[in-house]
Amino acid sequence: MQRKNFTEVAEFIFLGFSIFGDHQITLFVVFLTTYIFTLTGNIIVVTVICVDHHLHTPMYFFLSMLSSSETVYTLAIIPRMLSGLIFDNQPISLGSCATQMFFFATLAATNCFLLTVMGYDRYVAICKPLRYTVLMSRRVCAGLVCGSFGTGLVMAVLHVTAMFNLPFCGTVLDHFFCDIYPVMKLSCIDTTINEIINYGVSSFVIIVPVVLVFISYILIISSILKIPSVEGQKKAFATCASHLTVVIVHYGCAAIAYLKPKSENAIEKDLLLSVTYTIITPLLNPVVYSLRNKEVKDALRRAVGRNIS
Repeated sequence: MQRKNFTEVAEFIFLGFSIFGDHQITLFVVFLTTYIFTLTGNIIVVTVICVDHHLHTPMYFFLSMLSSSETVYTLAIIPRMLSGLIFDNQPISLGSCATQMFFFATLAATNCFLLTVMGYDRYVAICKPLRYTVLMSRRVCAGLVCGSFGTGLVMAVLHVTAMFNLPFCGTVLDHFFCDIYPVMKLSCIDTTINEIINYGVSSFVIIVPVVLVFISYILIISSILKIPSVEGQKKAFATCASHLTVVIVHYGCAAIAYLKPKSENAIEKDLLLSVTYTIITPLLNPVVYSLRNKEVKDALRRAVGRNIS
């Protein structure tokens, strides 16, 4: 009955980057270039892992799943954002907004748990090498990926269901996609319960994986320090360096974006932070795993060599 007291909102209008005025064309070129590199990089990583039998290991299976997830994640957000930089005040229906938020929330949470799974894989490889093939069998790997996706799916359903049961009065969205907090601000009623749900889900998705990764790396470091040779220690650390780099940036950006206190006067900062975790972070994955990983670089050389010959 309460919802009938409000005018029904059928669509939202993205303000996007309109506060940057004439710089929007420059932003379009920069973001489009970055997006092309992101898509290309992730597709190359997935393709190389699929075609090169040397990379048919649990670690690269998880990496291919992460790259695939990142690709779909960016497809849900970036094309509409790029369109908004050319055409101002673009509308989006409530249904489309809910769909975009669902994909964003599902894949963002899935990525968090996939990074945790990759940390567990490194723990088993370094701390329990003799049992690696048993502990990381195909069935276990598939179960870990499905568990990551299933957890992300549940988190997204909680977010979207709670959000789109709210009545909305505002129509102007101070953002470039249907992120949780900007949409919540458009509600006509008190959103304390939704804020609690949002904070609880975000805390679970970020803090639990961070704690698990932290524990994994404590055990990994303690095992590495027991290796007698310096060369052996360096080699062991090298297998973790790429993953650790991605983890620090990914969880760092997510924590700042969703666990920090919200400010009404920080629109520019929030937009730039959103750009970081929707554009920059997905690019980091293929760049780090391609430039810092010898096995991937060797696989790329073999693939290029086969094509040339």
